[in-house]
Amino acid sequence: MISQANAIKIMLYLLIAILLFHVCILLKIVPYENTWGGRLNSDSEMYVFETISILVNIFLIALLLIKGQFIKAFIPMKLANIILWFFFVLFVLNTIGNIFAKTNFEKFFTLVTVAFSALIWIILRKEKNTTNNTNK
Repeated sequence: MISQANAIKIMLYLLIAILLFHVCILLKIVPYENTWGGRLNSDSEMYVFETISILVNIFLIALLLIKGQFIKAFIPMKLANIILWFFFVLFVLNTIGNIFAKTNFEKFFTLVTVAFSALIWIILRKEKNTTNNTNK
C-alpha cells in the first residue's frame, strides 16, 4: 500500500500537471469548449472559471504541503484534515460527473479524479500502530 508521504508527493506532482493544464486553457492552447462540460460560452467565463480553478488547486497544494510538513502550518492540522475531507467528497462527486461527461476528453479525467480520491483517502486514513507495547 502507498504510504501517506508517497501519496502526498504523488498528489503534488499530479496537481502541478493539472495547474499546467489550466494554464494551457487560459493561454488557449487547449480549447475551453472541451472543458467544463461544454458549458462555457465566452472567453470571460473561461477566465473566471480557470482563475478560480487555479486558485483552488494552489490552495490544495498548500494543504498538502502542510499535511506533509513541507511548510509551516498556517492553519491548524485539524482544519487542514477537514478541508481535505471536503476535497475527497468533491473528487468523488467529480468522478461521477466525469463518468457521464459528454466528451471522451472529459471522460478521461475520470481516471484523474479517481486517483485523487484514492490518494486523499490514503492521506487521511489513520495509520495503524504496528508496534506492540509490551513494556509495562
